[in-house]
Amino acid sequence: MEYFASLYGLIIGTIIPFLIVLTIVVFVHEMGHYLVGRWCGIRILTFSVGFGPELLGFSDRHGTRWRLSAIPLGGYVKFFGDENAASTPDFSAVESMSSEERARTFPGANVWKRVATVAAGPIANFILAIFIFAVMFSLYGKPISDPVVSQVQPGSAAEEAGIMPGDVVVAIDEQPISTFEDLRRYVSPRPEVEVVLTVRREGRSLDIPIVPRRSEIEDQFGNKMEVGLIGVVTDPTAGNFRRVDLNPIQAVGEGASSSWYIVSRTVGYIANIFRGREKADQLGGPIRVAQMSGQMATLGVGALLQLTAVLSVSIGFLNLLPVPMLDGGHLVFYAIEIIRGRPVGERAQEIAFKIGLSLVLMLMIFATWNDMSIVFG
Repeated sequence: MEYFASLYGLIIGTIIPFLIVLTIVVFVHEMGHYLVGRWCGIRILTFSVGFGPELLGFSDRHGTRWRLSAIPLGGYVKFFGDENAASTPDFSAVESMSSEERARTFPGANVWKRVATVAAGPIANFILAIFIFAVMFSLYGKPISDPVVSQVQPGSAAEEAGIMPGDVVVAIDEQPISTFEDLRRYVSPRPEVEVVLTVRREGRSLDIPIVPRRSEIEDQFGNKMEVGLIGVVTDPTAGNFRRVDLNPIQAVGEGASSSWYIVSRTVGYIANIFRGREKADQLGGPIRVAQMSGQMATLGVGALLQLTAVLSVSIGFLNLLPVPMLDGGHLVFYAIEIIRGRPVGERAQEIAFKIGLSLVLMLMIFATWNDMSIVFG
C-alpha cells in the first residue's frame, strides 16, 4: 500500500502539474506557428502536442490533423512540403508539384512569410508570459520596498566596502534604481564582478565599489543555487514595505519587464559559463521542470502560473538560438536567403540540420544528467 500511495503522490503531485504546465507552453508555441502559417496561406498537415504515436486526434475541414501524442515532451506543426516534424524541407516533393500546390507549401512560400511563421512560435511564448505576469500584477499588485539599508551583515562585502545602515542606494553602475528588488536583481547574477553603488548618505552622494560574493542559497524546497550577495538587508520600517496597485497598462509593462529580466538573466548566465565565471550545473531539463512543477503546485495556482510564465519565456528564448533544428536556426537560413537572393543549398541545409540535431541531443543529455545529479544526488 505504501508503494501505491507514493506512486499516487508522484502522479498527482508532480507528473500532472508538469504535464499541465508543459502542455500549455507547447500548445501556445505551436499555435503561434499555426495561426500565422494559416494567415500566410500555408497549408498545415499536422498540429501535434507531444511526439510519437497518436493517442487522440481528429481532422478538421482544412485537412489539418490535430493530435495528442504519446510522448508529452514537446510538439510540432508539420506544414505542407515538410519532410518531417522538424520542418526539414522535402525538396524533391516540392519540385514535383504544380505552381498552385507549391505556393501552399512552406518551402515554396515567400521568405518573409516563412520568417513570420517561424518567429510566431517564440513570440507567442513571450506573449503568454507577459499575459500571465500582467494578470498576476493586476490581481495582486506589485510588492515593493525602498532601497534603504537597515542592516549590514558582519564580515560581508558591504561592511568591507563601507556601506552603512541608513544608506539609500540610488544607482548601480550609473543605472538609477528605485526599489530594493532592483538592487537584488542587479547584484544576484554578478558574483565576483565589481559593481559601483551610488548611495545617498546624510545629504551626500557617494560612489562605493563593491564585489558581490558568490554564495549558495537554498529555497523553501531545499533547491540550491549560487548567487551574488553583498550582505545588506532592509526591513519593513526602513524599506517602507508596501503593495502598489497597477492598472492594466502598467501591469502589461511590468509583465514585459519581468519577461525581459528572465531573458537577460539567462543570456548573462550562458555568457558567464563561457567566461568561466559560472558552472553549467544550473542548466535543467524535464526532470527538474517536473520537480519544480510539483513544488509550485503545493503553493497554489498562482505559483504554478508563474512557473508557466517563466518556462514559456525560457522555451521562447531557447527556440530563438541560432541552432539548426530550432526556430532560430531556420531564421538564420532565411536571413542568408534574403541577403543572397536565393535559398541556402539543399546539401548545406541537410548537413546543418544534422549538426543541429546533434547539438540539441547533447544539450538534452547534459541537462538530464544535471537533473539526475541534483534531484537524485
